[in-house]
Amino acid sequence: MSPRAQDPQVRAALIEAAARLLAEHGPDSLTTRRLAGEVGTSTMAVYTYFSGMEELRSEVAREGFRRLAAYLDAVPDSDDSVFDLSALGAAYLTNAFANYDLYRFMFLENPEDDDVGEGTFERLVRGVQRAIDAGRFKEADPLSLATQMWVMAHGVVTLHKAGCLTLEEVIQTMAAMALNLFVGFGDSEEKALESMGKAQELFIGGVVDVPTATAV
Repeated sequence: MSPRAQDPQVRAALIEAAARLLAEHGPDSLTTRRLAGEVGTSTMAVYTYFSGMEELRSEVAREGFRRLAAYLDAVPDSDDSVFDLSALGAAYLTNAFANYDLYRFMFLENPEDDDVGEGTFERLVRGVQRAIDAGRFKEADPLSLATQMWVMAHGVVTLHKAGCLTLEEVIQTMAAMALNLFVGFGDSEEKALESMGKAQELFIGGVVDVPTATAV
């Protein structure tokens, strides 16, 4: 008999359920029986799509980065590099809020032989380099500047999910910190505010309206 064809929807459901269990109950909660119960399938189905729990954990992280990449890729380059960086920040926040179970786990697992996570960060580094090349930022190590921006965004997401910041406070704090960073990087306050003001049009209820990726 030929093997039964895999159903991508079941695979996606397993990844979503695994992310939820890991986020809400910790690593010990991820068992084949519990996962199968969450999805409404047999325990053998887990091994139909993954070699085991280790591969599934890695795939949860990969899917988190895939979705982040989809949000970042929805932001095209424009002739205003600081506007583009502001839009990337908005896309980052949107992904984190829309896919928080995946987001919460994706930085805790480092899939081997997979550059999907590195690629998302390179998108930010390239954006910073464009701002340097355009004369908006002073000559500097783009990796260092991008790291500062990422730490800022990750920090406000974490504080929001911990109940320390409301969504409105996240937006206000992110804007204030971004302005301080952009000016510190070499941009004028006037130009930075103009670019950031244009980026505010991307916010709908505090998030960016871009398509959500699906598990593959």
